[in-house]
Amino acid sequence: MTLEVLYEDNHIIAINKGNSDIVQGDKTGDIPLLEHVKAYIKAKYQKPGAVFLGLPHRLDRPTSGVVLFARTSKALTRLNAMFLDKSIKKTYWAIVTDAPVQAEGTLEHFLSRNEKQNKSYVFDQEKPLTKRAILSYKTRSKSDRYTLLEIELKTGRHHQIRAQLAHIGSVIKGDLKYGAKRSNPDGGISLHARRLQFIHPVNLQQIDIVAPVPQDPLWQFFEQSQKQ
Repeated sequence: MTLEVLYEDNHIIAINKGNSDIVQGDKTGDIPLLEHVKAYIKAKYQKPGAVFLGLPHRLDRPTSGVVLFARTSKALTRLNAMFLDKSIKKTYWAIVTDAPVQAEGTLEHFLSRNEKQNKSYVFDQEKPLTKRAILSYKTRSKSDRYTLLEIELKTGRHHQIRAQLAHIGSVIKGDLKYGAKRSNPDGGISLHARRLQFIHPVNLQQIDIVAPVPQDPLWQFFEQSQKQ
């Protein structure tokens, strides 16, 4: 597997994940991205023995984009705390089939996770066992059939972006689980973890990591539209 390394130093490494890659092991038995990155580090730095690699956050398997790993325990502890206290800014791009009624706004709902179905359900009012979910979005571009939204997560709930956008009628392209009429040819969904912005957990420098979009004509069209 060829890794697209977006950023790397002694404490952290960021990878641009493909939308078929699984971040950590599950029941499928597929080799996870975590193990591929360990192998990359071991080979590049000729490290003897086991390679330490921590995973402070995750992406759903059909989602593409930046995944951040910790190369030291110090970085992992600090990144875990930073993700928990929301000091890491997470920006996503989503291609939806129907544009939201408002070009930009904030969505606040309550999500209930069904473990058996691996799906989250959205409610407008708080109910038992639900968790508050908040995101802001704005329209970045449009084609003849699709709309590109930029999303900033305020909370990090299970399938949050997918579920909340579907709830307002803006289903992510290819996301069959949340109401898309057809799948994408590559089996993924058109949700991309575009950017992570944070203060480095060790050297305290400002870090800004941007993940190029997948090699797909529609994604390429939208990325080019942002450069004009």
